[in-house]
Amino acid sequence: MAKEIRFNAFVVNRPVHQSPGLWRHPRDRSTSYQDLGYWVELARTLERGRFDTVFLADGIGVNDVYGGGIEAALRHGSQVPTNDPILLIPAMAHATRDLGFAVTGNLSFEQPYLFARRLSTLDQLTRGRLAWNIVTGKSAAGAKGLGRSIVAHDRRYDIADEFMEVVYKLWEGSWEDDAVLWDREAGIFADPAKVHRVRHDGEHYRLDAIHLTEPSPQRTPLLFQAGGSQRGRQFAARHAEGIFLAAPTKTVAGAVVRDVRRRAAENGRDPAELLFFPLVTVITGETEREAKAKLADYQSYISHEGALVLFSGWTGIDLAGRDPDEVLRFEDRDNGVVSTIEAFTTADPNRSWTLREIARHAGIGGQGPVIVGSPTQVADELQSWVEEVGADGFNLAYAVAPDSYVDFVDLVVPELQSRGAYKRDYAPGTLREKLYGPGRAQLSAPHPAAAFRHLPAEDAA
Repeated sequence: MAKEIRFNAFVVNRPVHQSPGLWRHPRDRSTSYQDLGYWVELARTLERGRFDTVFLADGIGVNDVYGGGIEAALRHGSQVPTNDPILLIPAMAHATRDLGFAVTGNLSFEQPYLFARRLSTLDQLTRGRLAWNIVTGKSAAGAKGLGRSIVAHDRRYDIADEFMEVVYKLWEGSWEDDAVLWDREAGIFADPAKVHRVRHDGEHYRLDAIHLTEPSPQRTPLLFQAGGSQRGRQFAARHAEGIFLAAPTKTVAGAVVRDVRRRAAENGRDPAELLFFPLVTVITGETEREAKAKLADYQSYISHEGALVLFSGWTGIDLAGRDPDEVLRFEDRDNGVVSTIEAFTTADPNRSWTLREIARHAGIGGQGPVIVGSPTQVADELQSWVEEVGADGFNLAYAVAPDSYVDFVDLVVPELQSRGAYKRDYAPGTLREKLYGPGRAQLSAPHPAAAFRHLPAEDAA
């Protein structure tokens, strides 16, 4: 029996995501990002294709590394402007029944008290279909916008560990399951003895309050994480349920999967329960020839400078004015995404990347590979990633929106279903139950969140 593959649609609330320049394509509608109808239509397409989630990326701050300013980013629309993704979820949830929603939340720029309320509210409104993509924030421009300074890479994860402890206490430890009574005869909404004050006095956060909302269906939303550095992997092994990989090759992705699973076992967790989702972009057609024709068409719209703007922003390395045939080296790194620099330098000793190659690669699909072919060829390649890398599913970026997803749903999904490698319908329950099975709506031991559940007030402190 083939392993069932899972899919997230990797999108962002802005006109340019992973394929700079493709917004100019006559069939692309990503510039309709301000139209709520565009997002509702996309959600319905994804649910028709039985996608697990729509994965909403986000970024705080403009890419200002390339050339030392924002001019190139604005000229190419390279991930600017960026609207708030969280506001899209209620409308898309109302238009669907089972599709999940993974929203990026940057804990470097959030306060846990209000952030926990926001996500609990969304988990309630979606009937338990919410996931949180945990990021720690590397944008100096974003930090300046909030009147702060960017924190060093590993230190951000130290702060993140404490942030997680605080939100776990709020989500899991403040309200007991039977605290809410709605006793109309007695006139009692909740039993005060079963609502506990959370006290936290840490290095970075202080709190003395109850959680502002009653428990949502999942309490803690499903937890995604996207950090592939050594410190990021350590964080993922402790906290994450789903892990997003942005790797250009199977060699790079497979090494991360094996390492994080090993670390998870060292943390007492079942390594098989960590779900890995490499980033890929699929370009398909009825035939291989049709798919290749689409690729050639799309490539004619690539903004190579726009791609380097993105890569500079991801890595913190200013690539403006450099020789396009220069090989990128790990020593070039700055305070960017360490895992991205590693993926294109040291992670695969048999592969080096010139800046020209990086620009062409990142021009469609960002850091992940582009899979081009007929539905049969695409399905073969996706299954090879599952078998060789240990992937559980994929984050699907788009070249042209929404056509890339419509093509995938209409052509590749039926092929995978015929092989027994993709679901024909959603499982019932919350998003966590859809992924892990009935009775798994909430986190359980040995996940650290479970340690804070339903504690008496003095223990929660």
